[in-house]
Amino acid sequence: MNVYETDELLSQYLGFHFGDSYFGVGNYPARCAGICQELMAGRDKRKALDLGCAVGRTAFELGRVFEQVTGVDLSKSFVDAAHSLRQDGEIDYFRRDEGELGTRVTVSLEHLGLARAAERVSFSTGDACQLGEQHRDYDLIFAGNLIDRLQDPGAFLGDIHKRLAEGGTLVISSPYTLMEEFTPRANWIGGFERNGQPRTVLDGMREVLSSHFEEVQPPQDVPFVIRETRRKFQHTIAELSAWRRVR
Repeated sequence: MNVYETDELLSQYLGFHFGDSYFGVGNYPARCAGICQELMAGRDKRKALDLGCAVGRTAFELGRVFEQVTGVDLSKSFVDAAHSLRQDGEIDYFRRDEGELGTRVTVSLEHLGLARAAERVSFSTGDACQLGEQHRDYDLIFAGNLIDRLQDPGAFLGDIHKRLAEGGTLVISSPYTLMEEFTPRANWIGGFERNGQPRTVLDGMREVLSSHFEEVQPPQDVPFVIRETRRKFQHTIAELSAWRRVR
């Protein structure tokens, strides 16, 4: 069973994207969108692609400044939720406290100031490694918490320049939680020693992307918190890197 298709995880992600913040850690999907917007200052903002969009917060936030935003995720339940929120303007979910206890919470795009931005956003299910012909000529591609969930990250990185307009920007954010259930060990691009030297996923990304991209700025940490129950939270620190297509 796909862990990303359970009601429990859907509720957690709706809370992660649209719910309260905890322990002084700001909203991660919105923060990532804000960094993307800063990187795009003075540049064309026609089309953006949010790969691994989950329930859609980053895509909605990008809709504030881009003419057209497409969110793509492998999870049908995530995409259905994002689409419902776009269509209806609100969605509710169960915020679990303990066991069967909890409360129903309603998310409103109007309340978040995203109602107008939503008109520029669309969502579809899809595999980031097998994107269709329609996914081309983007000014920005954001891949959030995706690179460590791909079957073949090296192939994805080697191909992604074809999806960007010349001078387009690629932003990748990930905690690099490598797991063989998602990425076979043979396909890891980092997270191991090579010739006695540690090779990180960032090292691997730099190697693969260097043929078409230049790094725009030093990588930065972007923390996030996912609430599971009233007393259990995941606190994770993703690393965000930004690249510009130069050839």
